[in-house]
Amino acid sequence: MQRLTFVHRETPTAVPHSVRFPNPDRQGRAAGKNPTMSAAAANVAVIGAGMTGAVCASLLAARGVAVTLFDSGRGPGGRMAQRREVMDDGTELRFDHGAPYFTVSNDEVVRVVGGWEARGLVAEWKAMFACFDRETGKFRDFDKEGTMKKYVGVPGMNSICKSLCQEDGVVSKFGVTIGKMDWLQDRSSWSLASLDGKDLGSFDFVVATDKNIASQKVSGLTGKPPPLDLSVFPHLSAMIQDIPVRPCFALMLAFSEPLAMVPVQGFSFYNSDSLSWAFCDSSKPGRHVPPNSQSWVLRSTTEYASKVIDSMGPRKPSADALAKVAEELFREFQATGLNIPQPIFMKAHRWGGAFPAISIGGDDKCVWEKNMKLAICGDFCASPSVEGAVLSGMSGASKILGCLNLPSGL
Repeated sequence: MQRLTFVHRETPTAVPHSVRFPNPDRQGRAAGKNPTMSAAAANVAVIGAGMTGAVCASLLAARGVAVTLFDSGRGPGGRMAQRREVMDDGTELRFDHGAPYFTVSNDEVVRVVGGWEARGLVAEWKAMFACFDRETGKFRDFDKEGTMKKYVGVPGMNSICKSLCQEDGVVSKFGVTIGKMDWLQDRSSWSLASLDGKDLGSFDFVVATDKNIASQKVSGLTGKPPPLDLSVFPHLSAMIQDIPVRPCFALMLAFSEPLAMVPVQGFSFYNSDSLSWAFCDSSKPGRHVPPNSQSWVLRSTTEYASKVIDSMGPRKPSADALAKVAEELFREFQATGLNIPQPIFMKAHRWGGAFPAISIGGDDKCVWEKNMKLAICGDFCASPSVEGAVLSGMSGASKILGCLNLPSGL
């Protein structure tokens, strides 16, 4: 279960949705005050503004390192995203259609999350969970996972990444897809270009958080080679070329009344061919919910999603295809016998390759190429969870800070 750049500095070409925030340490260095040569000589690009990229960028910037963060989306979050929908009458709805919540057990991550909680970025979701047996039509195993705190972003799961990407020293550029990464051996640096060929600048270090950065799957979507040429890293081919994933569909539902026969805020499905989980999104703390309404997010099984994606292909699904998926999943929800009314809003979202099925980073929790100053990070390197994403981002930042002789402790 899923429980979200340095002595010569070349300014990257302007691209859409650029957001710049001043770094007082960097301004002091420019004025000749208290220079930190190792940090001042470094220039880091972070690819991806999900949880891993946002955590890594924030930790680097906190040590005075300049960071440029690139993401192809309209904003930060990745699988920690929140979906905004507007109904015909103007009513605004929001759904956490990616990670519904997260738990933590690692001591370092516990401290990090404690800091987020103190800043009001996260809160504990005191929800009751259970399992629903599709065959018997009954709930069982109430609060089976009640021993660990369930955390959610406030007011949405994307609040954590949004805040981290806006910290001093981080330049965030959204709507930018990395199309090419070239290692310049003579300069010991990286040159990045966007998918449409625009020069994005030169960087001393790169942190790549997209597991498809070197996958041929990218070519099927873009018609171009993947950004990272594995002929430069032949030893990485078997490790990162084709990381297996678990696809799923998320079904976003809004009702004009509470689901009276559902006694919990989240539950897994047993003996269902198409549904795996259901979460009452509107029960989370800090949510803005229209009066007398309730919103839910359902998640399909991997088997159902794989079958549908095999038939529709890897490209972005059409609205009609998603509508068909929504109808099928909702029919299964109604078939539970829980007196599920007709929703006032219903839409499906495909997560085709977002959730990794394995971890490749070992004890390092990232793939680190020190000689070429490249860190490949993500939950696919640590563990397929929000906590795994945080740990991998911390590890990537630690590797770079170590090269710069800067402290990496939190």
